[in-house]
Amino acid sequence: MYKILRSFLFLFDAEKVHYFSMNVLKFLCSFAFLKKIITKKYSAVPADVINEFGLSFKNPVGLAAGFDKNAKYLNELEALGFGFVEIGTVTPLPQAGNHRPRLFRLPKDKALINRMGFNNDGLEKVVHRLKLWKIRNDGLRDRNYERNNPAPETKDLKLIIGGNIGKNKLTPNEDAWLDYEKCFIALHNYVDYFVVNVSSPNTPGLRALQESDSLRKILTNLQSRNAQFLTQKPILLKIAPDLLQDELDEVIALALEIKLDGLVVANTTIKRTQLLTPLKELENIGAGGLSGEPLKNRSTEMVKYISEKTNGQILIIASGGIFTAADAKEKLNAGAILIQVWTGFIYKGPSIVKDINAGL
Repeated sequence: MYKILRSFLFLFDAEKVHYFSMNVLKFLCSFAFLKKIITKKYSAVPADVINEFGLSFKNPVGLAAGFDKNAKYLNELEALGFGFVEIGTVTPLPQAGNHRPRLFRLPKDKALINRMGFNNDGLEKVVHRLKLWKIRNDGLRDRNYERNNPAPETKDLKLIIGGNIGKNKLTPNEDAWLDYEKCFIALHNYVDYFVVNVSSPNTPGLRALQESDSLRKILTNLQSRNAQFLTQKPILLKIAPDLLQDELDEVIALALEIKLDGLVVANTTIKRTQLLTPLKELENIGAGGLSGEPLKNRSTEMVKYISEKTNGQILIIASGGIFTAADAKEKLNAGAILIQVWTGFIYKGPSIVKDINAGL
């Protein structure tokens, strides 16, 4: 059924279809009985709770950052069974991002190219939405708990929310740490973990922040701020698949030295090797980060390398080319503790979480 619908949707602009589809789902989920039907249809099979980062994930399948940039669709994504959702990338000030079109499908490669450019509504609006979500969600769980009166350990697990944070395009790199700090402080009470994004290829100069000295300043400052809160939140770093070996080793060494909570492996790639999409079409699309199946092997290689090099000391969330349960198993066997989908969600449809969990 979804394959037929996808064929129709793929006739239209990718970004417009994204918002159209999610807004239709939002409308349907605004009716409690319809949300209940959707939840029942797409809920993941019961799985062992995953306790990592001091958090309890109801299943290992999450949605990567970039899909719900502005925390608008948490209710709907929860209905589709995701164990966790990473919002953002959020920047202190709102920004429009790059000029459209900026999201492109490569069906022959089961891939996407995007050059969104951290388009988001800004910190103030995102915090407001998360505040409303927290009030609503906490209230619902408390009412369900009181009504059902289960044992405390069986109280409904909440949807885990990650906050992916970045810098504004116009902020110079030497001041980037301040943008990350602003986002961290404002979001701290409303997300369960943080991901520092210095690896998107779509903000000029951003990837330079992956250099050891720049990273150290950003991450140690956030760790300092974190210690000032009553409850500390896990801080992870999202890295690029295009890091050279010595660059990757530097990141690993820094992560171990400062006791970073984990890594998200990996962001999109700027490489265009071994694609089935014709070169002329790629040239017409232009710059941007490539995601999907072409990233699968590189992502797995990085997960395996980091896990083995650190003897599992660094916790890894794997992202890149995950479409099926077999893809997820590959990442988990390589050393990841959780996985994230994005492009796979577009190509496989709303049953992806249920299908992966059933296969696991």
